[in-house]
Amino acid sequence: MSVEDSGAGRDTENISEQQRMRREKLRQWREAGKEPFGGRVEGAISSAEAISRFERGEEAGQAENPNVSEHENSEGASITLCGRLTAMRVMGKSIFADLRDQSGRIQVYAKKNSLGEENFSWFKFLDLGDIVSLRGELFRTRAGEATLKVESFELLSKSLRPLPEKWHGLTDVEQRYRQRYVDLMVNEQARRVFRQRSEVVREIRRFLSERDFMEVETPMLQSIPGGAAARPFETFYNALNSPMYLRIAPELYLKRLLAGGFERVFEINRNFRNEGLDRRHNPEFTMVEIYQAYSDCRGMMELLEQLIAHTTENVFGQRQFPALDGDEKIDLTPPWRRVTYRQLLKERMGEDWFDLNKDDMRARAQAEGLKVDQSLSNMEITHEVYEKLIERTLIQPTFVTRLPSWLVPLAKHCPGNPEEVDVFELEIGGQEIAPGYSELNDPLEQRSRFEEQARRAAGTTEETS
Repeated sequence: MSVEDSGAGRDTENISEQQRMRREKLRQWREAGKEPFGGRVEGAISSAEAISRFERGEEAGQAENPNVSEHENSEGASITLCGRLTAMRVMGKSIFADLRDQSGRIQVYAKKNSLGEENFSWFKFLDLGDIVSLRGELFRTRAGEATLKVESFELLSKSLRPLPEKWHGLTDVEQRYRQRYVDLMVNEQARRVFRQRSEVVREIRRFLSERDFMEVETPMLQSIPGGAAARPFETFYNALNSPMYLRIAPELYLKRLLAGGFERVFEINRNFRNEGLDRRHNPEFTMVEIYQAYSDCRGMMELLEQLIAHTTENVFGQRQFPALDGDEKIDLTPPWRRVTYRQLLKERMGEDWFDLNKDDMRARAQAEGLKVDQSLSNMEITHEVYEKLIERTLIQPTFVTRLPSWLVPLAKHCPGNPEEVDVFELEIGGQEIAPGYSELNDPLEQRSRFEEQARRAAGTTEETS
């Protein structure tokens, strides 16, 4: 019976030779009465747990053959492992293979004398990428590696496509992002990042919970998007016959919880912004947003400094990391530098920067390599300089404080200076990691700021020169 006739697959005109061979194997598994897509496995443990048990309780044993030196499992009993085969080395009447599961990799050893001739032949018939369950006892090879001696096995999922090439994996960046699951199969570094991200989120929750912050969830569908200046994704709520928007930030709903009497709240939230994407921006992203009553900008800086230092120490066991660009080491050990926005501009552009008129500002910015549109005001030119020339140089953790009031309409003015607000932006590795500020709690002033922001957005404000 041909592969096409067997029902193992349809539309086989455009598949590779390797795929044809795997479908032929699938047919043979089924013809032999062996189910190639198994189900539930009872009593399986992870490879990491198996190795840990073995290391804790192994007892010396005798070498069974010149290639293998065996030690009994700590409990002297068989264990069951499940995972994906990622390497196989056939050595006559024995086979060494790598089994990978979520916790890591373990070596397995199958031999003809233990499995029997027929089962050993079927084991050799497996392909890289196949998902299997294996039962057996652990021993240590002469090379010192904890290894599972296979007593029996079951094919749980036949892989009909070959894995990417072992040493190079997926090299195309776009393909890696579009096919994350394939990249994860072959890229240990990618798997490590996913695990570390989970540990970071868990540690953030623990840190905040221990300080009496309550985790909450706020609406992702909103009738009016707010809390940030960004373009929302639009949808339509049929039951209410009303347009709705995916949230661009959870800020306004979290503040309502403060108004309702909860004094410390946080949310690990998904946000959506209908804008471009690059290595630092994604239209769907996760953010941690934290609010505490009876505090201010400095209180939030202290909290954030402690949170990041604590989390990196507990997850990574260190506070120094290489910068993404260049050879500089980022040191997250507190205390971190605090410097005003105004001071950074003077350091970069000259002490007289804020005394210049618009034409001189534009000329000096252009001399530094910036393209400055004629329509930009003094404050807009200044912020272009900050974002394009200064921000990327702030590699070590830096709190940039006292930002221009027009940038953050929800923050309190700095005492004695209505042109600046009590705000910080935390910069690490040349990019903004977190903003924070002392909340404006004067409702009349807040309304006035919103109206001014709306006029600016409509282009009806007078330009300063």
